[in-house]
Amino acid sequence: MVKDIDFILKHASEKQVKFIRLWFTDILGFLKSFSITISELEDALLEGVRFDGSTLQGYVRSDEREMIAFPDPSTFRILPWRPQEDAVARMFCDIHLVDMTPFEGDPRYILKKNLEKASEKGLTFYTGPEIEFFFFKNSSCPEILDKGGYFDLTPLDLASDYRRQTVLTLEKMGIDVLSSHHEVSYSQHEIDLRHSDALSTADNIMTFKLIAKEIGQINNIYASFMPKPMADQNGSGLHIHQSLFDGDRNIFFDSSKKNHISETCERFIAGLLTHSHEYIAITNQWVNSYKRLIQGFESPTHIAWSTNSPKTMIRVPQCKPGKPESMRIELRNPDPACNPYLAFSVMLASGLKGIEEKYKLPEPMDIHDTHDHEISKKFSKITTDINRSIDNFEKSELMKETLGSYIHKKFIENKIYEMDRYNSFITDFEINEYLPKL
Repeated sequence: MVKDIDFILKHASEKQVKFIRLWFTDILGFLKSFSITISELEDALLEGVRFDGSTLQGYVRSDEREMIAFPDPSTFRILPWRPQEDAVARMFCDIHLVDMTPFEGDPRYILKKNLEKASEKGLTFYTGPEIEFFFFKNSSCPEILDKGGYFDLTPLDLASDYRRQTVLTLEKMGIDVLSSHHEVSYSQHEIDLRHSDALSTADNIMTFKLIAKEIGQINNIYASFMPKPMADQNGSGLHIHQSLFDGDRNIFFDSSKKNHISETCERFIAGLLTHSHEYIAITNQWVNSYKRLIQGFESPTHIAWSTNSPKTMIRVPQCKPGKPESMRIELRNPDPACNPYLAFSVMLASGLKGIEEKYKLPEPMDIHDTHDHEISKKFSKITTDINRSIDNFEKSELMKETLGSYIHKKFIENKIYEMDRYNSFITDFEINEYLPKL
């Protein structure tokens, strides 16, 4: 630890860092921050920095408690979009109470706890995100920049330079990018990050979202991670590729099994499917999230798995026999407006539950299953009702155990607050549909 501190202090001095932004995430997944000067960095690393902990509670702040933010030395990065003279750096923080115990309302701590449970079994949880988002002209309405489609190039992909700036900035922050392209919808983009341990991936997703918005501001446009901003276009997903390793061995891989899916992998998938109705409130947490999960817009619609069907919640990509480390599953229902720390926690817990309880994997959906009536006889639909998902989440003992009673309770309070606000609002649809008739 002292060696890390000495290295960071030396590195900060060499890079002329004057300010350090201390980052943490509230329950709803919003990035929070306050800054310290370079003269305070050593004390911050050794003793933490006091701040108002009510900022972690989301919209519903029932109490104010002093907390201590401890910067994580491994997350020290220079912000490349800030001036490099009198530079600005960032560090993610772990939040503690004043008695120095970890705060149960810190989403990053909750993920660490769940990863530790896996580690005690000798397992490491790896994740790789495919992040979809929009570049719009402004934040007041979804005014598109282009009418490009899937993998289009100039002149249809007018925002390719903005996407390129985003990728280059990510790489300057030490975040590896696998690929980037224009997505199906107008003005929509996808950037895929290289897989990493789940904690690093969650940090990278939070960094990614801020970078995209910073690039937008620099270019007088707006990056949006709203799940479904346009009614006639596909929404944005956050597809999460997942694998479990025991040391250097990918335990999802079995060369003797069909599609190389090991028995452990089957049980993990079964856990994700079985508990999906309990955790979807976390992976798809906003009212708007459920307007993406409907038929006809290339989003998953059924609680099922497949190697090829676009309708399923889980897809198992093809894996070469000679590359067992690449064996993975892809969870397709989350959207980029979720809190990745909580989302990874519930994914891991659900999959491990399936392994521990030896859940049986149901039959896959085939790509030839195209008739909705027949599909619905065999497979349950993903709910499009946020009230039902919140109710299932509230009743779930697994979710309460995974996230802790504090976050479980506070998350529900925030969702009730959101629904009360939503239900009191009169939409344009209601005015246009009913006012002329009633």
